[in-house]
Parts: sequence; structure tokens; C-alpha cells
Amino acid sequence: MMADWDIETDLLVAGAGPGGMTAALVAAIEGLDVVVCEKADQVGGTGATSAGTLWIPGNRPSRDAGFEDSPEDAARYLDALIGDDDTSGHRKAYLADGPDVIDYLTEKTDVQFLPCGLHPDYRNNMPGAASAGRAIIPQNFDGRLLGADFARVRPPIPEFMLMGGMMVGKVDIIGLLGRYKSFGAFRHSAGIVLRYLTDRLRFKRGTRLVMGNALIARLYYSLKKRDVPVLFGAPIDEFVKDGESVVGAVLKSKDGVRRVRVRKGVVLATGGFAHNPKYREAFMPSPTPHYSMAASSNTGDGISLAEAASAGIDSERHQGAGFWSPVSVTRREDGSEGLYPHLAMDRAKPGLIAVNAAGRRFVNEAVSYHDFVEAMYRSHETVDTMPAWLICETAFVTKYGLGAIYPETRDLSKHEATGYVTVGESLEALAENIGVDAAGLRDSVERHNGFARTGTDEDFGKGDLELNRFNGDASYTPNPCLAPIENGPFAAMAVWPAEIGCSIGLSTNPDGQVLNAEGAPIPGLYACGNDMGSVMAGSYPGPGTTLGPAVVFGWRVAMHAVGRTHGGASGS
Repeated sequence: MMADWDIETDLLVAGAGPGGMTAALVAAIEGLDVVVCEKADQVGGTGATSAGTLWIPGNRPSRDAGFEDSPEDAARYLDALIGDDDTSGHRKAYLADGPDVIDYLTEKTDVQFLPCGLHPDYRNNMPGAASAGRAIIPQNFDGRLLGADFARVRPPIPEFMLMGGMMVGKVDIIGLLGRYKSFGAFRHSAGIVLRYLTDRLRFKRGTRLVMGNALIARLYYSLKKRDVPVLFGAPIDEFVKDGESVVGAVLKSKDGVRRVRVRKGVVLATGGFAHNPKYREAFMPSPTPHYSMAASSNTGDGISLAEAASAGIDSERHQGAGFWSPVSVTRREDGSEGLYPHLAMDRAKPGLIAVNAAGRRFVNEAVSYHDFVEAMYRSHETVDTMPAWLICETAFVTKYGLGAIYPETRDLSKHEATGYVTVGESLEALAENIGVDAAGLRDSVERHNGFARTGTDEDFGKGDLELNRFNGDASYTPNPCLAPIENGPFAAMAVWPAEIGCSIGLSTNPDGQVLNAEGAPIPGLYACGNDMGSVMAGSYPGPGTTLGPAVVFGWRVAMHAVGRTHGGASGS
């Protein structure tokens, strides 16, 4: 043990993402001295670039809005999706405490939420699934409240901002597209644009924060109000141990080495192993994906440190190593490569199919992003599906958009020049341009067109699930997800698998204590967020599958550190 300490505190939290900042905030509210150390120079990690949705069955914002739910139904749904083995108790703890955690944050912090309302679970054909009420989003946040520290909030990806820096949510997009159809839409659109233009007189980007950026900013703002220090550019280099107990850590930064003594423990919330080649090769499916939506700083630091301290990795119960989205690869104005996640805006719309190298459909295109990628891997076992190709008319792109190409775009030449989209006057020409089997593509399109006319997808059931219809075009009949693809020119876009978060992580108990290889807690060591093996075990029940558990188990970690386990939400 070290005799000299530079910092002494109750709790050291490694990582300023949603899980880490929740743990730090709750611990501070409950009276602990807390220090946060962050590897990057900004807060947020992957959470800052996410949609910001939390999947919390039984949450109060949804109940107050009139959406009913029951813990029993949510448990039945997860049992059907994941399996009914919850011997560890993680799932029970998550469902029991989730609503209380949201109440706690709402009452004691500036982290405030709104109900999503109608937003179906992703496998809403399973027992216990719900059509609405389980998803919540953070309220928009005024970044100006952070002052100069607004620059410390990691911005969203450029593809999610308009005009070089204006954040927009789903409601904003609907308003912008319909700005000339109603006075309300015009007023809303004009308001957010004017706000953005005013912001740019003082800031590098817009201060009207939505989605994941709003969640991160609200957490950071709440930490600042509690005077919780965040040390930037200061990752943990090693633990200090007394026997088997973690009693401190060594931080390394450009300013030198700092030794931190902890009285309660160290919390690992470093974002998982998304960019760690060793862990990717060990746990990710083959071919190992080249792309990731996770923050580049998520290199498995916490997991590596814990393994060196005899921690175990929770992998056996998981259906997969990560949570997935298909992405298209963009070319930004500065020449760099970007990724656009195809979550919900295009794949479910009528008039689009996805094919493999044989030109054949392999999936219900309107399933969740996670299920879409899993279907890519199943197809790739027999036919090259890396990449898969989204096929539509160019008129589809103008109407609905495609990837990072916004609706109302009529001239695709700029995107053709960068290779982002490929156009062909005929299906045969398109097939030749993208290297897929022309006869297979023609047969797939003709078969799909027959389904579009009847309204029934006999091969994959596109439009059958409520989730499909929710993301489709309600104005199109008889099936909001099916329309013929018949009038050229035609467009194709390549999509690749990318994980948006890791499912496999450290073995923990429901209080977030890291377990050793024998299943015993390592004293003084916690994990949450993507450093912790996910309660969802590689399944994806609904929107907010990573953020919901990150926040709930961040809260449970803090409560255990202060000696108040298994619920309870009092405090100063």
C-alpha cells in the first residue's frame, strides 16, 4: 500500500458517461465525497451521441400520461425474450428499482424525463410486451446553463445535426418536413432555427440539446451543482490493493501521476470494450465488425484493470457480445469517415428492401436495428451479406430520406460522387454497379412488389409487427411498410454491422459489486454501464436497452456504497 496520497475520497468513479455520472451524482446526494476521473476531455461517452431513451417499465412519467404497465408483464416479456433464468437477481432488481430511480432523479436532480408515449417494445409479439409506456426520454436542456463548461459536453455525431451544429429530435424533424403544412409546424421550425442562429454568435454549436446530449448535460449540470469534481484526461492506470480489497487507484495524465485513496470503493464505468482488439476478437461474432458507434475512448480499460485484479467476465449467459445497428459509411466535408446508424427513419418505410450479394432478401427490413444485424450474420453464413444493400427508387430517397441523406433531396450526384449511394437507371444496371446478382435482385424486387400490392409480405412479415407499422408510413395503404419498387432510377446503399454498446462485461452482483472468478465480491470494486455484464444478456427488448440499465445500476452502486441496498430513496 502507498503511504502518500494526493487525493482522498469516499468514491472514485472512472468514466463520465450515463452510468458513471449517475453513480457519482447519487453518491454525492447521499452524503459521500466523490471524485470522477474521465479518460477523455469531455463528458458523455457513447451516451452523448445516443437517442437518450431509457427503457424503464412502470415509470412515473408514463403512468402520469395515462400509460399503464405492470412489473409482472415486463418480467414475462424479458423471460420470453431472454429466458426465465434470473438466478443472479439482476433482472428482478432492475424491474423493481427502475421506477424508483426515475422518481429519485426527478425529485432530487436536474435530470428530468418525458414519456415517449406510443413506442412499441421491439419484440411486441411476445408475451408481456407493451405498445407504449416503457420508454422515456430526457427533457431538452439549455446548454447555456453550463457556461464555459458547455464545451465539455461531447457533441452528437455530425450526421445528427443540421446546418453544421443544430440538434433536432424526431418531433423537430416532423415539424421541419411539414413546416409549410401548418402554422404550428412553421412556428416550431422557425423557432429552433432562430435559436440556433443566435447560438452560433457565441458557441461552436447549438445549445438546444435533445436526446442523449440532453441526458448527459443534465447529469453533468447536476454534478456541477453538487460540486463533484471531474478530472479530465485522467484514466486509472492501476489499482492500489490491500490484500484482495481495492483501496485506491493511480491516475495518469499529462499533468503527472495522482494517487487516490478511496474509503468506499472504485466504480468502473469506462464504456466497455468496443475499441479493444483483444476483447473484440474473443467475443464479437466473425467477421468481427470494422465499425462501432461507441466512443473511441471505450477501449476496455475498466475491464482490463478488473481482470488484473482477479475479476471474472460475464459471457456464458449472453446471446451475443453486443448491441447492434446497421450503419452506412459517410464521407464528411473534412474528408473523414463517419457512420450513420439506420435506426428507424428509413428501413420500415414502404418501398425499400434489403438484399445480400445474391440479390435476395434475408430479413424483415422493419425489425429493430439489433435484430436486423443479427439477420445479417445469419445470412452471411451462406451468402456474402457484409455489406447488405438497401434498395429503393430514387423517388423514395426524395420522400423519406435514406441514411444521412435528408428527405426532400432530389439531386443525389454529390452523394454518388463520394460513394455513399449508388444509382442505376435499371435494376440490372444497379446490380452491376454494386456487384450483386442481377437476376436475384430482379426476382426479389418482383416478388416484393407482388406482396406490396396485396399488403402481405409472405416471406418475412414486413408490416405484421406493431413496431414495423410504428416506423412505417401510416398514410400508405394497405401496408404502411410495403410499396412497389418499379420506377427507375433506382438507388442502393451499403450497410455494415456496428455495435452501439457491449453486452458482455464484468461479472457483478445486482449491487454492482465486481465478482472474482469464484463468484465472490472484490471489496471496494464496482462496475456499471457497459463495463458491467448487461442485464439483457445480449437481447434487445426495446428503446433504451443500454441507457436504462446504466442509470438503474449506477444508482444501485451508489446506494450500496452508502450502505442502503435494495431500494430506498431518501437522502438530502
